[in-house]
Amino acid sequence: EVQLVESGGGLVQAGGSLRLSCAASGFTFEDYAIGWFRQAPGKEREFVSGISRSGASTEYTDSVKGRFTIARDNDKNTVYLQMNSLKPEDTAVYYCAADWRTRGVGVFTADFNYWGQGTQVTVSS
Repeated sequence: EVQLVESGGGLVQAGGSLRLSCAASGFTFEDYAIGWFRQAPGKEREFVSGISRSGASTEYTDSVKGRFTIARDNDKNTVYLQMNSLKPEDTAVYYCAADWRTRGVGVFTADFNYWGQGTQVTVSS
């Protein structure tokens, strides 16, 4: 059974940090790029960050560049999203997703084959 399980969300004050984890199982992890998306109430799901299957290539949406860092550990089948200098506008449910491709990482929801259930991140002002 394919599973992507997010963890590490929570409530934090503006300026604080959180590290999200995405643990994968049930598929060949190193064959997939991994992306993080987020969805705030009343808004569409949006791309946040992604990492290629090898980890050599990363992507970030403009609003998180310089604040978020994505990394993966293929030995542990896990991807991490380190989020620093959090802002209230970062509040959302964060989802990780797996994208089968040989290079790079997709940025559209349609690019991704498998999805996790999400973890809530709330940033208070």
